[in-house]
Amino acid sequence: MSNISYQDVGELRKIEISGRLDVDGTNSVASQLVELTQAPKKGVVIDLSALKFLASIGIRAIVASAKEVKARGGKMVLVVDSASTVMMSIKATGVDQLVPVFEDFDDAEKAVAA
Repeated sequence: MSNISYQDVGELRKIEISGRLDVDGTNSVASQLVELTQAPKKGVVIDLSALKFLASIGIRAIVASAKEVKARGGKMVLVVDSASTVMMSIKATGVDQLVPVFEDFDDAEKAVAA
């Protein structure tokens, strides 16, 4: 089971995903994530610090969202706990080479604002 929420602050959209992004919880969250990243915001921060598990279907949703944001001239970054299994999945799949990853929301926010 996973949960997604968002908050807009000026040109920034903060999206928080918690729970598990695996087959059971991903389809609805993946479609919501793509929809939320289509908003005309310059910066998108996806906070995965409360995410417990990230499967390949969730990784595909993140990569698709990053491409969508970049295509309209925006920036998207992730917030992930460096010691988590989610970070291991992100590094193992090379997502960290496509989407900048930060441990701290403030640093992530500065990166998308730059």
